[in-house]
Amino acid sequence: MADFFEIFAEYSYFGIFLVLTAINAAPILMPPTWIVLSSFHILDQSLDPLILALVGATGATIGRFVLKKTSSIFRRFVATEQKTNLDIIGDFLNRKKYGYIVASFLFAATPLPSNMLFVAYGLMRTKSIGLYAGFWGGRVLSYYIMISISDIVLTPFLQIFEERYIGIIVADIVGISVVVLFTSINWALLITQKKLKFVKPKLWRF
Repeated sequence: MADFFEIFAEYSYFGIFLVLTAINAAPILMPPTWIVLSSFHILDQSLDPLILALVGATGATIGRFVLKKTSSIFRRFVATEQKTNLDIIGDFLNRKKYGYIVASFLFAATPLPSNMLFVAYGLMRTKSIGLYAGFWGGRVLSYYIMISISDIVLTPFLQIFEERYIGIIVADIVGISVVVLFTSINWALLITQKKLKFVKPKLWRF
């Protein structure tokens, strides 16, 4: 894995951009991107944290755009009741002037993995440019903070990958479960009457 970083580090910011784009285009089994960026910074201290955050956020946003587009293909397999719920929450956010911007920014400003968020956006057929603007801004902020303190908080990436790979799998399982839960909420009832109710979690139909 150390060789992996060294290969792409040779291309400086462009190589890092390619890595972040590829990682964020994948739905599962990818490490947290802030760890990847921090590892590049540890490897080459001449990389400017702010530029690294900007490049990383841009690559991450493009990658998530690809992931959202790919995920939208699978909407045809989603059960009708879940489609209705997704459309309701999508319409609700569309009616809010800064709905998608705020939602995406708040999520992206944390180190939480965002793959399942964009899978959900894809299933919702979201078209708002605001979700990308909010995500990009949130990622710039979170990446810059995490890169700046990487000397303190970062355990060598190779060790994480080799010894805690199971953690990535667990995080993906949790993320998938959250998407299933999200699509099973009766959003019409929650939005209009402030009551939480779930519909049968039948996500896929064949």
